[in-house]
Amino acid sequence: MIRTRSKRVLLIAPIAFPDQLLAEYDNVKHISVITAIFPCIHEIKPDVILFDHAHMADHMERVLRRLQTNPFYKHIKICCYKRNESVTADATLKVLGVHHMIYHADLQKESKSSATLTTINNLVNASLVKLMAGVAH
Repeated sequence: MIRTRSKRVLLIAPIAFPDQLLAEYDNVKHISVITAIFPCIHEIKPDVILFDHAHMADHMERVLRRLQTNPFYKHIKICCYKRNESVTADATLKVLGVHHMIYHADLQKESKSSATLTTINNLVNASLVKLMAGVAH
């Protein structure tokens, strides 16, 4: 299994996300401009893309459809951070290619047996996800 620190992660979140907190991570690229997503994917060839659903707003479906239809992006795992759970919206995102949904409430739980937390820890360093949750406040 590939260690989480060796994976290349593309984080698409608001500019308010503190860049200095990501300084120690050489494998994380943070962008906030939606039009820079695909050029950045071609530049760094990420293993995981973590979207902030609130930041993407209306562009999320278009971007996911493009990622799903092009075979070049087939190997990329897609994660989506959401503040609240919504059954219909989450089902649509899953159909559009999101592999893992990360909810703010899941990050607040202290239970280590949660399957969601285990998945998060396998894909992205836990400290990066905690920083992401801090931005939502």
